[in-house]
Amino acid sequence: MDDEALLRGRVSGADHDDPDPGPRPGHAYRELCGGPLDGLLLDVTGWDTEQLADGAALATEVGRFGPGGRAHYEPRPADPLRWDWAGDTP
Repeated sequence: MDDEALLRGRVSGADHDDPDPGPRPGHAYRELCGGPLDGLLLDVTGWDTEQLADGAALATEVGRFGPGGRAHYEPRPADPLRWDWAGDTP
């Protein structure tokens, strides 16, 4: 993902009223691919290697289980800057 594409993205968890919901300088991000959070960026600043390898279970209201559900994303083996949707859980 090039810097220009990254700057156009919206960060997961950003407030809908935020006038600048995009990435912040000095932060590290992963692009979420597929599933309910497709196209959003996840701020992984400060995550260690093990956490990055594990992926994330992210709270979302728009997944299969509605409010309180989680969407699971895992690093793409060929491109760890992109994380693929692996399913939803309650």
